Amino acid sequence: MSLESSSVSVSGHRRSFSDLLAAHTAKRPRHQSEAELRGAAIQLLNRHQNLSALLLEGSTSVSEAQMDLDVENPAPRAHPSSRAGPPSDLEDSLIVHALQRQAVELGVPVGVVSSKVAAERVVDLMGRSTGCATGALLSSIQRAKLSALVRSIQGLRSKAAFSPHIFCRELWKCQPTLEVAWLLHSGNVVTLELILESEEGGVAWLGAEMRSLCGGAAVGVEEDKEVQQQVLAGVVSVLLQCGFQDPPGRISQLCVAVLEDMLSWVLDGLQQGADLHSGTEAAGSWVWVLDLTLCQVSLSDSVLRRFFTHCLTYVLTCQPQFKVSDAIANQSEWTFAKTTRPLTALYRKLAVPFSVDELLCHLRNVLETHEVNWQHVLSFVSTVLVCDAQAQRTLTELLSQLLSVAFESYDLENMVTAFLLARQGALEGAAVFPSYGEWFKASFGSAAGCYGNSKKSVVFLMKFLSDLVPFDPPQYLKVHILHPPYVPVKHRTLLQEYVSLAKTRLADLKVSVDEMGLYEDSSGADVPVQPGCQAPQDVEKAIRLFESSGKISPAVMEASIFRRQYFLTRFLPALLMPRVLPDSPDSQMSFIESLRRAEKIPASLYSAYTQSCERERLRREHGLEVLKDLQPQERLQAELQELGILLSAPGTEEEVLAQLARISESLALLIPERPDETPVQVTVCLHPDSLASPDLEHQRIADVVLRGFCQSLMDASRLRPPDRQGPWASRFVQMLLGHRKLTACLLQRLQGLICEQGATLEAAHLLGLAAFLMHLHECRARCPLVVPEPGWPPNPVPFSEALGASLPCSTATEMAFALRFCAASVCYALCRFTLPAENVQECFPSSLWKKLVYLLPRLLPGARADPLAGGVEVDDEAGQAAWRTITDPSASWESLVWRLWREPRVRALWMLPGGQLSFAEWLDAELGVQRSRDALTDLERIEYQQWACQQHYLPAPLEQGGCDGDLRRACSQILRSVLDLHSGSPGSRIPDTDTCLPDVVCRLQELMGELDLTPPSPESEDDNGTFLLDLVSQRCSATSDPPALSSQLDLERTLHNWGRVVVALPVTALLSVRTRPGRTSLDCSAFMEHVNQAHRNVCDSAGRLPYTLTAHFFKGALYASLRCKHPSHAVDELLTQLPQRCPLLLVSAGGWWSPLCSVLASLWTRLTGSRLPQEIQRLADCYSWACSTVRGEVVPPPTAEPLLLAAFLHHVGRGQGGDRAIRTTLGRLEKLQERRRPLLVFLLFFCVTDLLAVLVQPPEADRAKQAQAACLEVLSYLADSPDWLLLFKSPAAEQHEYQAVSMTTTDRNIRLMPLAFYSLVTNLDTDVLGKVTRSAGFLLPALHSYSALTKLFLDGLIPSPGQAPPLQAVAAAKQVLLKIISQSSVQSSSSQAQLEAACGELDPEVAAALSSHLLYHRHSDPLYGDLDYL
Repeated sequence: MSLESSSVSVSGHRRSFSDLLAAHTAKRPRHQSEAELRGAAIQLLNRHQNLSALLLEGSTSVSEAQMDLDVENPAPRAHPSSRAGPPSDLEDSLIVHALQRQAVELGVPVGVVSSKVAAERVVDLMGRSTGCATGALLSSIQRAKLSALVRSIQGLRSKAAFSPHIFCRELWKCQPTLEVAWLLHSGNVVTLELILESEEGGVAWLGAEMRSLCGGAAVGVEEDKEVQQQVLAGVVSVLLQCGFQDPPGRISQLCVAVLEDMLSWVLDGLQQGADLHSGTEAAGSWVWVLDLTLCQVSLSDSVLRRFFTHCLTYVLTCQPQFKVSDAIANQSEWTFAKTTRPLTALYRKLAVPFSVDELLCHLRNVLETHEVNWQHVLSFVSTVLVCDAQAQRTLTELLSQLLSVAFESYDLENMVTAFLLARQGALEGAAVFPSYGEWFKASFGSAAGCYGNSKKSVVFLMKFLSDLVPFDPPQYLKVHILHPPYVPVKHRTLLQEYVSLAKTRLADLKVSVDEMGLYEDSSGADVPVQPGCQAPQDVEKAIRLFESSGKISPAVMEASIFRRQYFLTRFLPALLMPRVLPDSPDSQMSFIESLRRAEKIPASLYSAYTQSCERERLRREHGLEVLKDLQPQERLQAELQELGILLSAPGTEEEVLAQLARISESLALLIPERPDETPVQVTVCLHPDSLASPDLEHQRIADVVLRGFCQSLMDASRLRPPDRQGPWASRFVQMLLGHRKLTACLLQRLQGLICEQGATLEAAHLLGLAAFLMHLHECRARCPLVVPEPGWPPNPVPFSEALGASLPCSTATEMAFALRFCAASVCYALCRFTLPAENVQECFPSSLWKKLVYLLPRLLPGARADPLAGGVEVDDEAGQAAWRTITDPSASWESLVWRLWREPRVRALWMLPGGQLSFAEWLDAELGVQRSRDALTDLERIEYQQWACQQHYLPAPLEQGGCDGDLRRACSQILRSVLDLHSGSPGSRIPDTDTCLPDVVCRLQELMGELDLTPPSPESEDDNGTFLLDLVSQRCSATSDPPALSSQLDLERTLHNWGRVVVALPVTALLSVRTRPGRTSLDCSAFMEHVNQAHRNVCDSAGRLPYTLTAHFFKGALYASLRCKHPSHAVDELLTQLPQRCPLLLVSAGGWWSPLCSVLASLWTRLTGSRLPQEIQRLADCYSWACSTVRGEVVPPPTAEPLLLAAFLHHVGRGQGGDRAIRTTLGRLEKLQERRRPLLVFLLFFCVTDLLAVLVQPPEADRAKQAQAACLEVLSYLADSPDWLLLFKSPAAEQHEYQAVSMTTTDRNIRLMPLAFYSLVTNLDTDVLGKVTRSAGFLLPALHSYSALTKLFLDGLIPSPGQAPPLQAVAAAKQVLLKIISQSSVQSSSSQAQLEAACGELDPEVAAALSSHLLYHRHSDPLYGDLDYL
């Protein structure tokens, strides 16, 4: 059984070793001596020894009894080390003997054994193993056991049986907690100095333990709090004694390092703010430690002062992360009130041992010798100033010394220090330190200042202040401007330069120098002043000064002269606020009267003030009765006028909203609406032709409302820019939109004023209406949609967009107004609404922006430079500056608009998507300008348009609306816009004449000229000039077949306009030169296809293309042939293709040959000097032959196509003798033999074309008869031949050699050929009709023609101008067809089958007659089938 187990009594309570000895003493035999008993005890211990437990037994019974009491009643008591008595000599002897025996057995000194056993016991008591985390406090039981162990170790040390160094080394293997270390230190077992000196990492360990103990301050047991405070106080006392001893040693450095680590930890906790509670608790614990340290009697005054001086220095220099510029900008956040309380408590505790003079002297030394933490320095100064009344005097002296030294040696650091300390003191208020303005005036405001009159000092000061400008908050810049330093007259330019620089900086900070108050607080405190509050404060102070002195204060008089803008627009409106005047003049009335006598108040303003006061008196006396007695419209006017008065006064937003409610009520009385009334239409048409007669009463109300809004905006703008006026304008517009009946009239009136009466509007009205439109755009979701014009797209658009699009820009007057209005609108929107850069365009209608972008470079040549040149730097104040400029009545509109265009924010809009005017939009706008009333002269317009086309849009990329350097794209766009110019839109504002079309066509000619001179690329060579035909081809292909009348008219107009434009372009535009290996040739395939598909439908009545287009083509062929190796051969090769590919060109040439021949001959002579190409000469020969034939001469025809010969003969005959000449020449054609029949067939075709022309259009009676007679005459020569029937077959059927007729006439003529057929057949002589009827294959074309004629009748396409009604024409054709059926014969069964198939397309009567006729022939000729079979 061990010694420890043997100490347990029967009752279960543990007894000490002394108690056991005492019990045995009572039982020992009397013959045994004490020495014998001691030997027996030692022998017993040797059998059952536990050295670790034995050390705990070395305590007195008092300690054991106290431990038992602690277990039963854990009340707070004194530390156990202070309660236990020293161990007895017997106990020490027994323990030492046991340790010595163990040491002998191990062969080591007894001190080693005892130190290791003691260290093991300490570790067991802590309940920790090697490497465990840092602990906190011991429990009461652990604390009692450790105290007993400490007493045992003390006994061992007294017996020289213990080694502190070995014990320290063993204990360090599992680092003890701070309480354990302190108990060992206080028990003189092992000192803290020994741990720090002997163990590596001791400084870090001690710092971590102290931080853990400070951080665990929130313990629940009072005893633990006492132990914590005792341990901290004791450890700090040891560190101070060792750390600040004289002379210092290595242990001093270690102790100071621990203290600095603790102080840095406290400051970090307060600075980071991650866990404010933890940081505050830690700082509180450390401040308590400092407070306890001051009360330590064991510490000398010198040690304390050195310690607190070191701590103060460390705090001021810890983590110098702020630059001087940061301190200047942020020191207003480092005042005493804004500094955390634990940090100010730390400052106060560190300042206790020192006087104010010593503190600031030490501060100066630190500033001169260290790099400091400006936040700590300035917050420390604030703390000293607030907590010590003597600090103001000392700081003032320190500032004077710093300035003196600074100007003596021109030391910038002392200058910066002085300004920072002065400003920091001023931030604490006038009760603590003079304001910054007073200090600045006292230091620099007189000639007796610290810097004297030397130029070098003045330059030094001005340079210093100028360097501060980029970092100075606005309140300090205001002080420097309001109270400038004294500068001799000869150096005044230096001060002026600084003032200009400071004002520029204030403008960048959006702080107006003109709006600074007369008595503005110059303390330097950055206290935000509500807009409009400064002037009432100035008025109140000026009245108080007037009461005390009876005179107008000098500040008011100076402001009326030197700060007139603020005096008139801020001070006087605040002073002259309407009120009920007292019966006897008060101080304010006297003050106003004094200013009036001094002629400081304008007469008009004073008169308005007296009238407003009178209205206020009536309103107070009668309430609302004054307004109720007025008529509704007069009441509305009065309320709108009162709204302007409210907006003129600052700080009345609630009253403004209430006034808007009263205005809405008045409108409801004027234009009542029932709650159950159905809403008005959601769309409004603004086109003048579609507007109903306006309600004059509603129009007058709309005028009153708009006039009131404009006046209110001007009143509000006198005080503040739009972005500082509050939401009154938006609420005003929203209120109006709530009155549905008024909205439509209001929008129509606004459109009339802006688009029709804009030139008569005054500047105030223009600005007001522009702002009103911007707020309508803001509320576009609630505003009714409008249909501006019938020609617009069917979908309604927002009113603001429609108004911007319909804003006229055709004349100089309209352009000037549109430019002013668009500039005012954009300027107001930029100033009023704050949106991100990418959303700025949502502030205003895009149509207004496009008008502004169009008009600016047109009217201001300087704006034609690239807006993006030099980059764009967006400035948020651009809108405000432009608004101040645009509301300046002394500036011209040109300069104002030019100023707006140069603003970076406006120029930045150019970069946004959709911010640039596209080439198509520019062309549409330019074509709408009236040349005779243009703002530009002819030469200026040419210069502008050339810039726009050549320099701006041609090189601009596609995404910016340009042409990306593509001349073809530019030409196509111009052609498209020209064709759209007269598109027939009923709502188009573009006039039919006096437009800029000639100028735009000239630009097209210039571009085409450049394109013609550009060497062709492989891509452009394959283009074949089709880019001029693409647009018109697309429009032609979009028409139906047969087209509607409107579509047909639009197509004809488009083709005519296209032809007129094309003939103004270079003659080679319609042809291209194709280069193939070994040869070059002319190609006009695209143009020939265009003529065949589209342009043949717009020929004249003679079936010819226009002369201009025909001549243009042939001249182009001659010019383009010069690019070929053999020009004449190239022309011949091209013209030989025309009979098969485009015969209409040859027919047109034959029709216009008389004027065309001389042109081509002279042109070819100029170009080559040789004879005409063979094909051109062939055309000339055909013309000569036709002329000779018509004159009666018999001349053999040239070798040419029958179609060409017939065309020349027809046109020459019509030109020289009319249709009669054609009939006289038919007999002379008998000698043509085999060539006679095709010629007569084509001649019949041209005569039928003439007949159709007179059938479609209202003709003269004689001409219709002549045309019909000519056709019958030609037909009489062809009665024996069925070839002429091929003319009346559909183009889809085979026409053999006469296929060209469908390519030389219009689609309308082709559809009307059945009408021409029966117009001829019904008028044939009996003999001729008999011949025709008996000709082979006549009946089938007659049936098809009748079927087609019937379909024309059913579709309503038979023209009858001056002719028989369509039904009569169909009936006559039917009678003739029945007669033909009865007289005709069927030659074969195949013909019979075709006839039977045609029966299904005929009316019943004709079908029955045909069926009967076929049946008769089948029965009357039995061999018919056999013959057919054979």
